Amino acid sequence: MSELSIPTVICVQSAGSYGRFAAEPLEIGFGVTLGNAMRRVLLSSLPGAAVTWTKIEGVQHEFSTIPHVREDVLEFLLNVKELRLRPVTRQEGKLFLDVEGEGIVCAADIQKSADFEVVNPDLVLANLDSAEAKLHVEFNVELGRGYVPALSAEGLPVGALPVDAVFSPVRKANYVVEPINPGEERSPERLIMEVWTDETITPWEAITQSADILIRQFAAFKGVEAPTEEQVRPPSGLAISPEQYNMPLTEVGLSTRAHNSLRRGGIMTLGQLIEKTREGLPPLPGFGEKSQTEVEELLTSLGYPIPEKTKGKAK
Repeated sequence: MSELSIPTVICVQSAGSYGRFAAEPLEIGFGVTLGNAMRRVLLSSLPGAAVTWTKIEGVQHEFSTIPHVREDVLEFLLNVKELRLRPVTRQEGKLFLDVEGEGIVCAADIQKSADFEVVNPDLVLANLDSAEAKLHVEFNVELGRGYVPALSAEGLPVGALPVDAVFSPVRKANYVVEPINPGEERSPERLIMEVWTDETITPWEAITQSADILIRQFAAFKGVEAPTEEQVRPPSGLAISPEQYNMPLTEVGLSTRAHNSLRRGGIMTLGQLIEKTREGLPPLPGFGEKSQTEVEELLTSLGYPIPEKTKGKAK
């Protein structure tokens, strides 16, 4: 039997925050398997930095206004949410904004930091419309993954305003699977992946980091060992073979309604069903008198009748 082919991955196109990658040849079905896994990791699992709360001098809550600032607090926080930061030292920290006078306030006006680099300095944060305007802001920056909605201000410093945190450095990710030889039956596949980042990392960094995460996750399955006899042995006092005890309920002939009710109750094998009926089945949604009778008849036919004192407890 031939070995599965290992694809070659190349960067087809790269332009700033956009990257297009091709992987081929792939066995039939592997394009979707790899593409879907990579896309999910790209969008939800890559680390990044984001502002999680701010403190604006003279402001106590998000429903107020800022003197001599055209935007209200909510609009300012929405602008802060778009701030993209590259973590330099991989440590959490603070950033500060301190501006005065009339004019446009951009992300470039944030004081320089050794911990973070602002990658979208042209982002407009606020418009000051008076020579008397003053805007003093403290930003709390944390490291994380994915998207974390703003939590309540409980537990935060007095005057802190929580902000939705977009940690993910990937804005968008798509994949397409196509045959290498169109029209040919059982043609090997080509996987095309497109990645758009926020420029805190490059598209190829996003691809390699995602692959590394998946490799580490899948590596855990390499060490799986066969269960020992003690692990599969049924509980003491239950006269049933390990094979019968671990038999899935899907194989014992129960109706779909009865099986679904038992599955929702955490009863997945014949041995678990026998144990539960000895103790008395707990009330289960959709498990009525008809399902109870069906289970009693099944277990009786298999030689495990339900004790009289526990019959009917699930009704």
